Amino acid sequence: MKKILLIATGGTIASKYTKEGLEPQITSDELLDYVPEVKAYCEVTAVQPFNLDSTNICQEHWLKLAQLIEENYDAYDGFVICHGTDTMAYTAAALSYLIQNNLKPVVITGAQKPINLEITDARLNLRDSLRFASDDRAHGVNIVFGGKAIAGTRAKKERSKSYNAFSSINFPDIAVIQDKRIIFYIDDRNQVRERVRFYHGMNTRVLLLKLIPGMDGRILNTMWSEYDAVIIESFGVGGLPAYGDQSFQDAIDRWCQNGKKVVMATQVTHEGSDMEVYQVGKAIKERFPVVEAFDMTLEATVTKTMWLLGSGATGEAFDAGFYRTINHDILLAE
Repeated sequence: MKKILLIATGGTIASKYTKEGLEPQITSDELLDYVPEVKAYCEVTAVQPFNLDSTNICQEHWLKLAQLIEENYDAYDGFVICHGTDTMAYTAAALSYLIQNNLKPVVITGAQKPINLEITDARLNLRDSLRFASDDRAHGVNIVFGGKAIAGTRAKKERSKSYNAFSSINFPDIAVIQDKRIIFYIDDRNQVRERVRFYHGMNTRVLLLKLIPGMDGRILNTMWSEYDAVIIESFGVGGLPAYGDQSFQDAIDRWCQNGKKVVMATQVTHEGSDMEVYQVGKAIKERFPVVEAFDMTLEATVTKTMWLLGSGATGEAFDAGFYRTINHDILLAE
C-alpha cells in the first residue's frame, strides 16, 4: 500500500462560513475524516504548514512546499497538496520548476465548495487525488480536479464557480479518473532518466504588464529599476503598438541595455503566440533579444521566469533555459 503525505494549506476545501465570509479553518486531519474510504488504497499522513486563502499564497509558500517535499521525499511514495483554487495554477507551475526529474507524484487539488457541505466537489477531488498519487504510473507535478489530471504547467482556472474549474491549455489532459479507474492519455514515466532535483530560489522581481489599447510604453520607464524582468501580455499572436511614436521600443531598449529580461506573451488563452506573423511582432523580435512564451500558460511563464532568475540564469543561459521543455510546459519553441 502506497504511503502518501497529505499537505494541507487552506483554501475553499478547508473553509467554513464566518460573518466575514469563507475562511480556512478545517485542519489536515479533519479533511481526512471526510474520506475514510481512501484507507483501502493508501496510507495517509497529514501535515499543515500553513492555513491560508490561496489569494495570500506567494513565492515564499512555494519554496516552503518544495522544501517540505524534499525533506520527506524518501519517506513517502507520493504527495497531495490541498490548496485554494484561485492561485492553484501558479503553485502547480512553480512546483514543476522547483521539483524536476520527479518520479514520484506531487498532486495539487482543492474544491469550489468546502468539504463539510452536503453538496460539494471536495470529497471527490480529494479521493481522486489520493487515488492518482497511489498509482504506479503517476509522477511529476499535476493538478487533479473535476475528474482530470492536468500537467502542473498547463493548468488554468477558467471558471470561478463551476466544478469543472480547471482546463489544460494547449496540451492534452494527463489522465481522467472515472469510477475509481484512472485512464492515462500520457504515460511517460519511463522518459525520466535523471535523479530528482530540488531548487531553492525564486526571484520575485518580475513584472507582468497587460497591454490595453492606447497604453503609453513609457510606463515601463517608471518600473525598470525595480524589476529584473517584465512579461508583456500583448494582443493576438504578439507584437507591440506604435501610436505614432517609439515609446514601447525605446522602453524595451532601455530594459535590454540594462541587462533586464523582456518576455513576450499573449492575452489569448489558447493556441499561443507567433510574433513572426505580423510586422508589429517581427520587428520587435529582430531588433531586441526578447523571449517569446509561445504556447505556455501565463502561470508557467511567470513562475519559470522567477525560477530561472532565482537560479542565476542571465543572457543566453536564461533564453536556453526558458525554451527547454519542463513538465510539458512549452512545445512551439521546439
